[in-house]
Amino acid sequence: MVVLGGGVGKKIAVGVCVMEKKVFSAPMEQILERLQAFGEFEIIIFGDKVILEDPVESWPICDCLVAFYSSGYPLEKAEAYAALRKPFLVNELEQQHLLHDRRKVYECLEMYGIPIPRYALVNREVPCQELDYFVEEEDFVEVHGNRFWKPFVEKPVDGDDHSIMIYYPSSAGGGMKELFRKVGNRSSEFHPEVRRVRREGSYIYEEFMPTGGTDVKVYTVGPEYAHAEARKSPVVDGVVMRNPDGKEVRYPVLLTPTEKQMARDVCLAFRQAVCGFDLLRCEGRSYVCDVNGWSFVKNSHKYYDDAACVLRKMFIDAKAPHLSSTIPPTLPWKVNEPLQPSEGLTRQGSGIIGTFGQSEELRCVITIIRHGDRTPKQKVKLKVTEEKLLNLMLKYNGGRPRSETKLKSAVQLQDLLDATRMLVPRTRPGRESDSEAEDLEHAEKLRQVKAVLEEGGHFSGIYRKVQLKPLKWVKVPKSNGEGEEERPAEALMVLKYGGVLTHAGRKQAEELGRYFRNNMYPGEGTGLLRLHSTYRHDLKIYSSDEGRVQMSAAAFAKGLLDLEGQLTPILVSLVSKDSSMLDGLDNASIEMEEAKARLNEIITSGAKNHTNGSSDVPWMTDGGGLPSNASELLPKLVKLTKKVTEQVRLLAKDEDENLSETSSFDVIPPYDQAKALGKTNIDVDRIAAGLPCGSEGFLLMFARWRKLERDLYNERKDRFDITQIPDVYDSCKYDLLHNAHLNLEGLDELFKVAQLLADGVIPNEYGINPKQKLKIGSKIARRLLGKILIDLRNTREEAISVAELKSNQDQDSVSAKSGKEDADYHSKPHNKNEDTRRSSTTSEKSMDQDDDDDKEPQYRLDPK
Repeated sequence: MVVLGGGVGKKIAVGVCVMEKKVFSAPMEQILERLQAFGEFEIIIFGDKVILEDPVESWPICDCLVAFYSSGYPLEKAEAYAALRKPFLVNELEQQHLLHDRRKVYECLEMYGIPIPRYALVNREVPCQELDYFVEEEDFVEVHGNRFWKPFVEKPVDGDDHSIMIYYPSSAGGGMKELFRKVGNRSSEFHPEVRRVRREGSYIYEEFMPTGGTDVKVYTVGPEYAHAEARKSPVVDGVVMRNPDGKEVRYPVLLTPTEKQMARDVCLAFRQAVCGFDLLRCEGRSYVCDVNGWSFVKNSHKYYDDAACVLRKMFIDAKAPHLSSTIPPTLPWKVNEPLQPSEGLTRQGSGIIGTFGQSEELRCVITIIRHGDRTPKQKVKLKVTEEKLLNLMLKYNGGRPRSETKLKSAVQLQDLLDATRMLVPRTRPGRESDSEAEDLEHAEKLRQVKAVLEEGGHFSGIYRKVQLKPLKWVKVPKSNGEGEEERPAEALMVLKYGGVLTHAGRKQAEELGRYFRNNMYPGEGTGLLRLHSTYRHDLKIYSSDEGRVQMSAAAFAKGLLDLEGQLTPILVSLVSKDSSMLDGLDNASIEMEEAKARLNEIITSGAKNHTNGSSDVPWMTDGGGLPSNASELLPKLVKLTKKVTEQVRLLAKDEDENLSETSSFDVIPPYDQAKALGKTNIDVDRIAAGLPCGSEGFLLMFARWRKLERDLYNERKDRFDITQIPDVYDSCKYDLLHNAHLNLEGLDELFKVAQLLADGVIPNEYGINPKQKLKIGSKIARRLLGKILIDLRNTREEAISVAELKSNQDQDSVSAKSGKEDADYHSKPHNKNEDTRRSSTTSEKSMDQDDDDDKEPQYRLDPK
């Protein structure tokens, strides 16, 4: 037992009945030293020997008791002491039992109306017990009919078990991230191969809350005081950010009035004056999860000062209410400290802020980025009459004969592969032989579908999707014999694949993010990281729903925020999909078709006037930018394409002969996430073996080139299709970059011809003159431009708001309007940036923006 602060006069005895490991931690020592410095308290440290070995009757007698559970602590013994001596308890002891069971924690939070994520309980009496109310499918779990789509969180009900899992959807690449107590510099680990949830015990399943890659931890000292700090979330990459002293980097953040009330409610609900909890900020709302017992902030002298002052007031109010608990003008431990001169200038972000209005500060950065290097996009179209495929369509469209079906998940694609494997070696129904050209082409396309589905030994809906659309129907007798029902007789199958972000593409995006960070904040190193961690700016990353774009966005975020590890957790945590804003081609489809038709007419007619060299503004004429000899380059393009295709055909023939020796019904290898998201040594091994890069075999490579050859020029009609020029250029560039080791003769020359034509064709497909370009561009980018204008307007309004607040700080009174707004703000819970968002609502609706746009979370400090 250790007694601190004894001496003359009656003092309040504060007992510290805590394990020594906790007593002698830096935060506890700092706060106890400050309490002792007031001269009003006698600090009695019980020590491990007293706590563990002595009977409670012999424990020191005290007025106030600091007691909380940690590993090995006899909580029941402390309860017996409290019942015997009846000291003032900083943290109630009985309620601490609740904190060891997450079910009881969530029940208590709900009882007090504190917002928590949507959740469900799975209770097992024995490990691996099968439960009739629990269902697991590929992309969701269902508990008592309550469905949780991936990503979702899985927590053990044991509050002391910190092994928390997050499961990711197949559309984002799948896999699982395990969160755990910090080990060295890691706090999580990604497991790409894990798909199924645990069944060893009882778990809570919880809706995943995207929080912008930052966690907020709130620390209370009594119901009237809360301190909040932000840190990089372990969900993103699991790497703990540390300062040069080895301490985890955390930054103070401001709480909204609603969040302050939540902190008060948590403190009162669990009757723990000193406690901590995790705060999730998501979509403009805040949620509480994982309440902890006695928790102190580390490495914050301001917090230590505050905590000591609040605890002093608690002790005096409880045991000596006749004494004044007013905080002295100068804190006793600061009496001998020299006064610090106020600094005229402080660094904030990338601007120097002194007297407001005398300097400028970067307020807003908006960037639009294209995806990185990818494999060529491809499409297979075929009409199917096979019953297996038609039944598959009905299986996944709810049995509606006139509805189309989209197959993307691994289970759906596996079903399609199983059906296709049964059909590939067979003749087409209703035909006499396989010798007809149409039958041969149909069988060839089925083989291509099979090859695409087997590509890489994995399924990922982010890269492959199949559409089945019914074309013809027949009447058949119902199974029960009562009347007839309609069934599809023919359907159009469209398989889209390729367009996968390559390893080089991911590196491009990551390097661009790193370059962007270093140039936005030159010389500040982690300036952007600091801003993002403290919510002092409003960082959002959007992507269309194309897999290559999503992964580019995740890789960019990885470089921008200096993250590590796999892209799937980064994608789910930081990237929002908004295809209507970033993929608006359908809005201008009619105008684009008109542009392509006019472009085809210009090129194939051999017209010379589209690049009139004597004109002062050649780009103003229709088809500006096209090479003057475009019509002469087209036959050359066709000839060279045939030459390359024939070489690939011979390579594919050899591969096909080798494959024919194996069974067509071999079981598909297990899903391989490394191949799904790319891995450098895969390409190295394939290059060494003389194979194409990636997971594309010669059969698919041949299918890609043969389709280009056929679509580019119709020999029977003697007609060129100029819309294929970008695809020829795309394939040339890909094979030159990734398959140069195949030494395809004529590929270099083909690339040069394709590039000359593509450089003129691609810009003109979006309008053949500036007027048409403006019309098409404005339709495609309408929502994006509207979003940019709204963000700029909000930023300007925020800057004005901050300027007004700064100018009013030197005055005792504020305008009546400001006073009313402040009163309104504090009187009701609302989004911390609702004021700046409200004024833009009308503009958003006028631009056909969804109402949801107004509910976006904003990660800035509230100017109030």
